[in-house]
Amino acid sequence: MSPQAAAQKATPARALAVGGDTVWVIVNSVKPDKRTQYERFVNEIFWPLSSKLGAADQRTFRQTRVLNAYRPDADGTYPYLFIMDPVQRGQSYDMLAILGKVYDKAKAAEYYKLFTESLARPQKQYTVVQSRF
Repeated sequence: MSPQAAAQKATPARALAVGGDTVWVIVNSVKPDKRTQYERFVNEIFWPLSSKLGAADQRTFRQTRVLNAYRPDADGTYPYLFIMDPVQRGQSYDMLAILGKVYDKAKAAEYYKLFTESLARPQKQYTVVQSRF
């Protein structure tokens, strides 16, 4: 396979304006003293488990981007974003449910607690539609 073909295969599709695809933007406001915990959960626990999931779940992960905080917001919390682009209809994006596909109930709850304890407040979710630009 040529390098260009490999790059195209590895690059996930993005939402299309023509198809009316939706995109979710999830904002996690992380406590300043819990950034390491949050990043460990995302980078070392949650994201790597995608390789243990089925093809549909793996596609959901491939079409999700994670943006790390650059600096704190005015209130001192750090905004981290998940961008699901496009949202895969019929797929679960519930973290606890996804953890439960790989780990037993107790371990999934333990890992999920690492995530929830790092948040300063509930997540904000925006559902948007791709523009023509």
